[in-house]
Amino acid sequence: MEAAHVPSIVPLFNHVIRSFLRIGIPMGPVGLLIVKGRVTGKPRRNPVGLFRHDGQSYLFSTFGNVNWVRNLRAAGQATVRRGFHKGQVFSVELTPEEAAPILREAIAPFLRNRFAALILGPHFKVEPYAPLEDFVEEARRHPVFELRETDSAQS
Repeated sequence: MEAAHVPSIVPLFNHVIRSFLRIGIPMGPVGLLIVKGRVTGKPRRNPVGLFRHDGQSYLFSTFGNVNWVRNLRAAGQATVRRGFHKGQVFSVELTPEEAAPILREAIAPFLRNRFAALILGPHFKVEPYAPLEDFVEEARRHPVFELRETDSAQS
């Protein structure tokens, strides 16, 4: 998997968004992923895009193999906070073949939007109407996780 390249402005935006999410301000599809650090064991909080496909919850990494991805792989579970709802989830990383249709459904609408395409375009080398095989290649660079709620979900 390619090394992650996070634009320098993202940590600043993440700090602001994380602050809003921590106090319960809704931010559309963005939620707060709280996962144990794989080295320190301390909780790490990252804003992530959450979406649904065929009744299941998913998230993917816009910037590739970043720290929250490696932490989630190691922990296999996390807490997701959206507004005032907080839930414990197990994560299952999908294969690129499993992830491709889900990734296409999640990002194609944004790639068709001129403003969103300016932001996402540099990170995704695929057209919104590209064949599924092209999205398989993107899924190799942008991990996709299915999130399954545990019985200990809280409100």
